[in-house]
Amino acid sequence: MLRLALKTLQFLRFARFARETGVQGGCTALAYVDKEIACKDCGNAFVFTAGEQEFYAAKGLQNEPARCPRCRTARRTARAVEPEDGYVRYGVFASFGGKTPRQMHPAACAECGVMTEVPFIPRGDRPVYCSSCYNKVRGATPRAAS
Repeated sequence: MLRLALKTLQFLRFARFARETGVQGGCTALAYVDKEIACKDCGNAFVFTAGEQEFYAAKGLQNEPARCPRCRTARRTARAVEPEDGYVRYGVFASFGGKTPRQMHPAACAECGVMTEVPFIPRGDRPVYCSSCYNKVRGATPRAAS
């Protein structure tokens, strides 16, 4: 089955090359035929139509669909719904791809003494500032030219 798929893929690539470059190799027109494929999830057979095959080839997709349309839709909607695994999504700023909130550590501001939380463990060898004092200190120091 894999060998047949590779041969088909090679044929499709050659046919596309022939159409784009005008090379005559005995096949200038490509005809697609409906295929029956077993779904990876439910096991039911579904038809991979000639139109879908042409669409896949036009988009450069090399693999045939492994799931029937119903299972594809179910998988897509399950991925779009917020997971029930107890994790809260915090976007790109959270650790581990957004699955867990960033762990914050308490620290006293070196400028005003207010307790604040920082996303790193303060070591004591460098000052830690609250956000307002950090903005003041950052504005006072000249930045290196980029």
